[in-house]
Amino acid sequence: MLANICRQQSRLAGQRTRQAAARFSSSRTMIVPQAIAVGQKLPDAKFKYFDGEGQMRDVTVEELCKGKKVVLFAVPGAFTPTCSLKHVPGFVDQADELKNKGVDTIACVSVNDAFVMAAWGKDLKAGDKVLMLADGNGQFTKALGVELDLVDKGLGTRSRRYSMLVDDQVVKILHLEEGGAFTVSSAEDMLAALP
Repeated sequence: MLANICRQQSRLAGQRTRQAAARFSSSRTMIVPQAIAVGQKLPDAKFKYFDGEGQMRDVTVEELCKGKKVVLFAVPGAFTPTCSLKHVPGFVDQADELKNKGVDTIACVSVNDAFVMAAWGKDLKAGDKVLMLADGNGQFTKALGVELDLVDKGLGTRSRRYSMLVDDQVVKILHLEEGGAFTVSSAEDMLAALP
């Protein structure tokens, strides 16, 4: 009989522990969106950029992509080594080839402000080849589910590196890197994937 009472108390204690854990978990759980995938429509968001006359402008995803083929690529940060030496220069160098394959616009997205993106674009001679878009608050990056936690490096929350072909706001090709790696998202990778 004592054994039955102990088992019953143990079972009740286990239930209470699971219930408390569930309450704690549900009150603290963050829902992390799954990363965007091929076939999905891009979420609408607003970017900032500087036009050719030096005026800060806004552009939405819809304005940028509706009825167009757009190559969007993202980098963890402006002026960072891999982004500055390889990723952006590759798209600047391959811009004509990409456009010859039917791409209307090539745009670089980073969780930086528009002033930094403009200065970086000027430094890399992006000119009218690559549109330098600021996702200043990371809203687009978050909506895509591609945030990269670089707090330990003093950079806050940034974007994972990727390149994608968007046709009329729908993702057709996606090269999404793990973390900040640079193995599948280059301009050459995109060129090879285009029909």
